[in-house]
Amino acid sequence: MALTKEIQPGSIEILSEAQMQIREDTVVFEDGVELSRTYHRTTLVPGDDVSGQLQRVQDIANLLWTTEVVADWKLKHPFIPPV
Repeated sequence: MALTKEIQPGSIEILSEAQMQIREDTVVFEDGVELSRTYHRTTLVPGDDVSGQLQRVQDIANLLWTTEVVADWKLKHPFIPPV
């Protein structure tokens, strides 16, 4: 009986002001058969540090969050600190 756990990308959603909602699935397997799946969601806003995120999330952020988009976000939301 071998138990394994994987963290898999679930979904990546882009919202109206270039925020990203990330869902990660944590899946537990026993001998290759899925036993359980739980979900964790994170919201990232333009300018957040994405270095600890999945490579796919980093790639999307680098494309989406131009200097102009980050500056516009900071102008509209001055009291929301970056993560």
